[in-house]
Amino acid sequence: MVDGMKYVFGPVSSKRLGQSLGVDLLPSKSCTWNCLYCQLGKTRNFVTERQEFFPREEILEEIRQSLKVSTNLDWITFVGSGETLLYKGIGWLIAETKKLTNVPVAVITNGSLLYLPEVREELLFADAVLPSLNAGSEELHNKIDQPASGLTFQQHVDGLVAFRSEYKGRLWIEVMLLGGINDSDEALHDLASTLKTIHPDMVHLVLPTRPAPEQQVQLPSDERLERAIAILSEVATVVHPLKGSMDLRSAPDLLEAITAIVSRHPVQQRELHKAVADCFPNDPVKADVVMQELFATARFKLVEYNGELYWVMREG
Repeated sequence: MVDGMKYVFGPVSSKRLGQSLGVDLLPSKSCTWNCLYCQLGKTRNFVTERQEFFPREEILEEIRQSLKVSTNLDWITFVGSGETLLYKGIGWLIAETKKLTNVPVAVITNGSLLYLPEVREELLFADAVLPSLNAGSEELHNKIDQPASGLTFQQHVDGLVAFRSEYKGRLWIEVMLLGGINDSDEALHDLASTLKTIHPDMVHLVLPTRPAPEQQVQLPSDERLERAIAILSEVATVVHPLKGSMDLRSAPDLLEAITAIVSRHPVQQRELHKAVADCFPNDPVKADVVMQELFATARFKLVEYNGELYWVMREG
């Protein structure tokens, strides 16, 4: 990562996208939903009108500069501190990015704006689009995703169906599996039925492994996870939700690289320690020293979630 980046962060590693350079298009938190599980916290004010929040040329220039130093990328991933497709002009950014590199482009979105024809059109040149579908019923959709007024479950599903009919790239639906909420057999069969109408290339199961604002958010049991895989596999290929590992070895400035990642989502301390240790393979003590120095900057604080410690940004 190049120092001083406002929009581009990483590369970060994941099981699904390998080494991915992230591009954040939104001020935090600009969203159409207020999801129970959101790692960014609650949506204080819904945003439903699309706009160019930041100058597209500035974002593209950061992508251009990052590509000069990040050479082993698997994906360039457009994400947002909220709902990515609220950024008006994402289609231009996708097209211009693809002129710069052969690295494929992915877009992570909740999919709530895919009912709009102009939004679907802007995504046609992306190599993969990863929208969310967390429920197969209006009741559960409203409980989990808590959309802004006027955004309905049927509209969401219709948008996904319409996009699938127009889009020739890889459509990977993300399903957040929440223990005791959408992991019952009934909820999973409803979800499978809805997915069948969409025809995604794959379903990516994801778990609430990072701190969330709602206490009711729990991990599903291993038995429920396996049941979800079994039921959803009847209609699509399901990717098991195992995380990849973070790789900071190419970061020119560890503090800035870690700040850029933690500012967008909490990072498990165990995972961060391993990534720092990998930067100093011949000095086993160095990782502890560096972790202490990083924490001493007072940029971060620790929170506990499901028995694990996470680094989050200190407010103020």
